Amino acid sequence: MRTTYHSASVRLYHLDGGPEGGAATTLFYGPLSEAMLIGEQQPAEVQEGLYIATDNDVVAFLDLFEGG
Repeated sequence: MRTTYHSASVRLYHLDGGPEGGAATTLFYGPLSEAMLIGEQQPAEVQEGLYIATDNDVVAFLDLFEGG
């Protein structure tokens, strides 16, 4: 089951598609609600590589953003 309540502690990170499989760059640690706001402010091409990690799952930002 996904942890998707607004105050869930999450890590928002960007995974670039580099030739070696890319690198993860953390943008934010904190509540899901704030992570979603930060993700919304990113350009569309960055949003495509954003992921949210909870204590029990990893989900693409756009799956939550477009599904919400």
